[in-house]
Amino acid sequence: MNAVKKVLKAREMTALLFLAALFVVVGIINPAFLADGKNVANCFNDSVVYILIAVAMAFAIFIGEIDVSVGSNLGLVAAVVGTMLQNDQNWFLAFLTGILMGTVVGLINGWGVAVMKIPSLIFTLGTNGILRGLMYLQVGTKQVTDLPIAFKGASSYALFGMPLTVCFFCVLLATAAIHLVLTRTKRGRYFIAVGDNAGGAELVGIPATRTKVLAYVICGVLCAVAGILFASRAGQVTSQSGNGYEMKAVAACVLGGISLSGGVGSVIGAGIGAVIMASISYLLVFMRFPSNYDNAITGVILITIVVLDALVQRRAAVRNRHARLAARTSAAPGGKEAAEQ
Repeated sequence: MNAVKKVLKAREMTALLFLAALFVVVGIINPAFLADGKNVANCFNDSVVYILIAVAMAFAIFIGEIDVSVGSNLGLVAAVVGTMLQNDQNWFLAFLTGILMGTVVGLINGWGVAVMKIPSLIFTLGTNGILRGLMYLQVGTKQVTDLPIAFKGASSYALFGMPLTVCFFCVLLATAAIHLVLTRTKRGRYFIAVGDNAGGAELVGIPATRTKVLAYVICGVLCAVAGILFASRAGQVTSQSGNGYEMKAVAACVLGGISLSGGVGSVIGAGIGAVIMASISYLLVFMRFPSNYDNAITGVILITIVVLDALVQRRAAVRNRHARLAARTSAAPGGKEAAEQ
């Protein structure tokens, strides 16, 4: 019973219930949505890139920072890998190049934020501008098209005839594995500890600077993988590819129960939030709304959740302060008499 209560109180469960309610509401508005199971499956299949970007952003937020360059990192990797494949270069070499690019971007962001102590919003915003510029030089006003048919179809392979793709299951398993590492291993817990209290983490022997750099490196690598999947699923890359993904990633994390102040949340929650964010444009079609409302709805969701999270944290802080005060007064000589005086 206690285990059930713990699950129901989890932030991830709130996001999961919200996703289920969203599907039900859309199904009521337009019964055609739930009439065909492939529609729900498409929401999950279309979320693979968003899940990777959200998990990448989660690592930055876990340590109390942020990375607004995730979208441009994704786009640049997609452009470079796409160009290499377009020119019939080796797949392994193209993928390795993309992963190395993401790693370098992560190292640069980690160095600027953790070592040089530059505010993460400012530094990664600068990185975002540089990557966007490099992406424009790579693609220009044209598009990276004519990608190998096998590459474009690789992310759409179904698993044993099921509506869900192999790609989705791989991303799901990867997210679950990351969650286990972060929650069941000593070094995995470093990220949350640093985000909760970097100074206190240093005092107990946790290398806060190294942990922050590692968080950004992991973030960069996940963005690179997302870029490769983006090129495969989209089948083409433009100079605007990945634009706006940083806002969706932050919204997915917050919607999944991750606190922007750091030290709270899980990648499972980020993944669930990513499915919600990825489904919005698809669900709008069934609700007979223009898909152009996607960004507006994302903004409304982000502001609403952030405000609610701030109110909850403020209430929790007040409750804890009252509890500490009550404990001190009850421990004082005279007990209640001392408190009343």
